[in-house]
Order: sequence, then C-alpha cells, then structure tokens
Amino acid sequence: MNAPERLSGVDRVWLLMERPTNPMTILGLIILEGRLDRTRLRDLVTERFLRFDRFRCIPVANGNSADWIASERFDVDDHVLRVALPGRAGQHELEALAGELASTQMNPARPLWAFHLVEHYRGGSAIIVRIHHCYADGIALVQVLLSLGDGEPGIPAPPLSDAVDVATGDLPWGLERVVREGADLIQKGLHYALHPVQSQTALQDAIKMAGELARIATLSDDAPTRLKQPLTGFRRVAWAAPISLAEVKTIAKLLGCTVNDVLVSSLAGALGRYLKSQGDDIAGLKIRATVPVSLRSDPGEQLTLGNRFGLLFLELPIGIFHPLERLYAVHATMQTLKHSPQALVVLGLLAAIGSLPAAVEEPLVALFSAKASLVASNLPGPTQQLRIGGVGVSQVLFWVPQSGSIGTGVSMLTYNGQVQFGVIADRQLVPKPAELVELIVTEFERLVFLVLLGAGSLAA
Repeated sequence: MNAPERLSGVDRVWLLMERPTNPMTILGLIILEGRLDRTRLRDLVTERFLRFDRFRCIPVANGNSADWIASERFDVDDHVLRVALPGRAGQHELEALAGELASTQMNPARPLWAFHLVEHYRGGSAIIVRIHHCYADGIALVQVLLSLGDGEPGIPAPPLSDAVDVATGDLPWGLERVVREGADLIQKGLHYALHPVQSQTALQDAIKMAGELARIATLSDDAPTRLKQPLTGFRRVAWAAPISLAEVKTIAKLLGCTVNDVLVSSLAGALGRYLKSQGDDIAGLKIRATVPVSLRSDPGEQLTLGNRFGLLFLELPIGIFHPLERLYAVHATMQTLKHSPQALVVLGLLAAIGSLPAAVEEPLVALFSAKASLVASNLPGPTQQLRIGGVGVSQVLFWVPQSGSIGTGVSMLTYNGQVQFGVIADRQLVPKPAELVELIVTEFERLVFLVLLGAGSLAA
C-alpha cells in the first residue's frame, strides 16, 4: 500500500482536535436532479474515491505522533449507506438529517469517512459526505469529490495523490522558502554573503514574521455575544437559495471591491442583525472569524491530500448597519490581511503544535478558539454543471468543522455560476440557522438595492 505511514504535524492536530461537542468532520452535500442507485454510488466510490490509499486507513495517535494504519477489515459497504426520509420530505427534513450526522462522531475503528445516499429527495437523490479533517483540507476534498463526476468537458477531474509533502509540509515560512529554492542553510548563508540586498530582505521577512506571531499571541479574546457560549454538541444545518455569481461580480466591480469583500460584508451584516434580534448590544462591535486560506501555491499541490492551509483572524464589523460603509470597512481589512504573513505563521504554529504531546495541544487549541466566534470558509467549485452516475447535480454545499469553543460555521461555495451560502451551528448558539443564512442573502440584496438607487443612503 502506498499510503503514508505517518500523519504530518498539521494533520495530527486536526485528528487530536476531535471532541464530542465538535467532531472534526467536513460535511458535504450534493443534491441531484434525478435518482442515483446505491449500487452505482458504491461502484463510483470504489473506482475513484478508493484510488487514494489513505481512505482505506485509520488515523491512530501514538504518543507525540500519529500513523496511518491500514484497516484489516475494510468493507466499502460500511461506508456507503442508504438513508430514507419521510414520504414528502423537503429541505427542512434534509437539513435536520445533515445536522444529526454532523453531530455524530464516526467509528474510530474504521476509516473516518462515509457517503450517505438520501433516496427520494424531491423526486431525486442527495448525497451527504462526511470526511474527517485529518485526511485533507477543503481544497483537496473538493477535488476528490469532483473525481466522482462523469468528466464532462470543462469539469476538472485530475488525478490526485495521497502523498504528503514531507520536505515542506511542517516547516515554518522562512525555512520553507529555503527548501523551495533548493538551498540548505549553508548555501543560503553563502548566497546572502554574495547578495547583501537579498540578505536584508530576508531579515525584514523574519522581523515581519516575528511581529505577526507576537500580534497573534496578544490578540484579546473575542467579544462576548451569544456565539460565545458553552456547546451542547447538537448541531443544526441550513442553506439558502443560491445567488448569481455574475451579479456578485457586477456589484463588486461597480463598487471597486472584490467578490470576497461583497460576500464577507453580507455575512457581517447578517450576523449583526441576527445578534441584535437576539438581544445582543452590537453597536460599533466587531467579532472575529477564522478564515482558512489555502497555501497550495503550486497548482500540483491542489491535487495532494493532507492539510495545507493557514488561518486568518478576520474582524467583521457587525456593528455597522449601512451596507456601503460596512463593505468598505471589510475591503480595508481584507487589503491589510492580503499583505500579512498571518496565514503562514498560523500554519507554522499548527505544525509545531502537531509535534507536541496531546495534553499540551488542548489548551493551545482553546487559546486559539477564544480569539474568534466563528469559522468562515470560501471554496471555488466547478464552473459548469457536474454529473454523477449520469445524474445532474443541482446544488453543492459544504461545511467545515469548528474547533475548541467555536460552534458556528459559515460556508460559501461557487458552483455552476452561483454562490451557495450554508450555516452550521450548535443549537445553543443559533437555534434556527435558517434565519441567519436567509439574512446573509437579504444583506446582499440590500447592497444591490443601494447600487440600483445610485449609492444613495439606506436607513438601517
């Protein structure tokens, strides 16, 4: 078997983050236009998903390390399951099922993934996918799921590798640059002796990294709102009707911002209105979201399993109600973060934590999670419609897990010219996530309305 024997430090961190109140499982949902037979799905999983040896393995923590152990009793039928909803079940019932699965830890005696085929959903089928975060990050898992597609023109279905980039996967940013440039420390010293200008640049980079590390360490705990409460472990899921990506791009271009600026600003506005409706005083308030940022700079890295991303601590101005004022505040924050090494610093920290004893890891994760109130993740999906087993895919959604004391996650996925928002939350924090996700779309519509009025004022 070609599967790696050892988890990388970062993958081990995600394995050890598993808690009964916060399973570290990435949840995906594929809604199909027609019916898909379980036998066909099982065959696709066997032929394509199981090309990656890692998915036949169980991650096992062992002291200060963790290993991929081949499952001796692996049976694909244990991982491709059939689920039935009540007769005329609709989105509400599917959301309830997804929330129940998201709240359930997977059997540690088996590889930590499963496909749940939901039959007879609105005349078609749906597939709920659960994969533990230690296997791969969102970018890689989207590519894995795309490999199940029928391979129509324009739909990427490249081969993936389950090899780990041992040379650079656990190195801090400065050393990683050395490896990628093909030089060791001695060669680097000789090179900088001959090129003093580059030596000065390297020193400036090191100072910048040290400053960012200090800034992260001294971040205060996030503001107390109803999103910062003890978790029950019971999670609820919801998603909104998709919005046009072309419309988002048009608004962003007209206002001199990016698509991400528009989406994040809509999220911030929705959070503000939701928390205010629940009795929180949010006047002038900012809360933080941890935002995963892919660090797969080489296109080939996107085809490799494992976790290769850092995190940004993004301040959301939830206390600003005017859509334009809030949008430009988000834009300014995003521009600052684009020039920050924060994501690389966090990746290095995660790698370092991954080499420490499990008893040390827990308080460090708690320290991280205290600095934010939610996870906000944005992933690009296929630009054209996907087909699986000959059946068209109408919607694709995903939700990443939250760690430590964080119990709310918001996902944004582009698919076939549309943007799909989803919310997952502990029921103690957001009892009805459908209310929050609908507010996100409403806030975007308010921004569109403002633009149609010629950027006039809009009362809060």
